[in-house]
Amino acid sequence: MESGRGETGPGWQRPGALLLDLSGVLYDGSTVIAGAREAVERAQDSALQVRFVTNTSQKTRASLLAQLRAMDFAVQESQLFTAVDAARQWLSQRDLRPYCLVHRAIASEFADFDQHDPNAVFIADAAEGFTYHTLNRAFQLCMRGAPLLGIGTNRYFKADDQLLMDAGAFIRAVEFAADVEATIIGKPDRAFFQQALASAGVAPQQAVMVGDDVHGDVEGALNAGMRACLVRSGKYRKGDENRVEGDFRLVDSVVEAVQWVLAQAD
Repeated sequence: MESGRGETGPGWQRPGALLLDLSGVLYDGSTVIAGAREAVERAQDSALQVRFVTNTSQKTRASLLAQLRAMDFAVQESQLFTAVDAARQWLSQRDLRPYCLVHRAIASEFADFDQHDPNAVFIADAAEGFTYHTLNRAFQLCMRGAPLLGIGTNRYFKADDQLLMDAGAFIRAVEFAADVEATIIGKPDRAFFQQALASAGVAPQQAVMVGDDVHGDVEGALNAGMRACLVRSGKYRKGDENRVEGDFRLVDSVVEAVQWVLAQAD
């Protein structure tokens, strides 16, 4: 089943790039979503530039690539854009010493940073690492003037048929307590989308984002000047399509999304 509030808009052009979220779009937990492999193959075999974009912050870049390839998704390293990569780049460009409140599985991604006497705070999905002690440490650093960097504003994610709190609520808590505003480095930040678009060599009006998060994926893409498609899989909840303004496509799964994008490209 497909529906949409509009398939064209001011300045929109024939799609030249397809951006795909990972969890909830290509797979759900350890299960590949029906038809997702074939849909990705069709997109990869077309003239579209395909990019995979994710805020996932409980797995390293290497483990994400290994997972995708184990699921038989043909993904080149240059096609994968993660918010963790963006955070590393942001901190490195500013020569900062981060206090990293992150999941233990990705701590190694920041091992090359000097983290003694931190002068910046980075918060990702730390799971059980979120305690009063760790959040209070982040708060104290921000009160001393350290910039706050956040992975994203996602409210929750889905894993093993459960909805789990995401990092967004913890980032907001530190913002509120320290009276600061976090720099969001992943979706829905416009700059994150722009990195993927720049690698594909297309303008926002030539790109479509497909995701299961109406705020991070759909609203973020629309605000970045792209088209968007919301899938009824993963973390999607009935009525999500009514939570944001703007024209976007609503489909059952990535299979219908790719069919629609390819039809628009033709």
